[in-house]
Amino acid sequence: MASVRAVLIDIDGVLTVSWEPLPGAVAALREVREAGFGVALVTNTTSRTRASIASVLKGAGFAVSAQDILTAPAVTAAYLAERCPGARCTLLNSGDITEDLAGVTLVCVESEDVDVVVLGGAGPEFGYAALNQAFAHLQRGARLVAMHRNLYWRTDDGLQLDSGAFLAGLEEAARTEAEVTGKPSPAFFEAALTRLGVGADEALMVGDDIESDVLAAQRAGLTGVLVKTGKYLPETHRSASGAPDHVVESFADLPALLGESVDQ
Repeated sequence: MASVRAVLIDIDGVLTVSWEPLPGAVAALREVREAGFGVALVTNTTSRTRASIASVLKGAGFAVSAQDILTAPAVTAAYLAERCPGARCTLLNSGDITEDLAGVTLVCVESEDVDVVVLGGAGPEFGYAALNQAFAHLQRGARLVAMHRNLYWRTDDGLQLDSGAFLAGLEEAARTEAEVTGKPSPAFFEAALTRLGVGADEALMVGDDIESDVLAAQRAGLTGVLVKTGKYLPETHRSASGAPDHVVESFADLPALLGESVDQ
């Protein structure tokens, strides 16, 4: 902990649930900033743009700006520009994120000439017709790019299915493997570290998803902190592929944990 200079923080399930702040989260984020740590809010959220997320968080009391936020759509746009320049992409996603997909050529799923099928977050748009059309594009050789593999997320109504459940079916049916751009992709963490100007050994990742947030970050060389809020489930924790570096009850406990590094 003594080397930590920056903190990567998941949003949904860590700072908020259904965009309402979790107890103590606003004050804890303020304390982390005041202690001098760099902060990046890193999220697989695909229903809102960075500017929209920042506006909602500000309204909830968090002192953040769009520049503090790195989203799976923003990383996906950079990935497509580098790996698939000029490609015609069809997007399955719930929510308008076109602002964060600048430079990406988007076409409707019914288009005949599709180079890349891009999966964002699940919602009503993931009906049979759209998924079957995406399947047809994949059979014709289109690449499959997924912003994440999340199977579910937590809302006020409990756990809800996410696009990872549909992604697995498309991969199996089309006999292909998706290129994942958001967490747990190493490239996502690298992008966040570059933005903060720190190395992996100087950063800490806080998340409620033990696999995609915490263990993925640890494999990338970061220190991992699992919070018992959001989508956290004891059985998922017990059956995980590894052990988190640290486990705390909630984000409100982070300043005390980071205080150990300051005191050292």
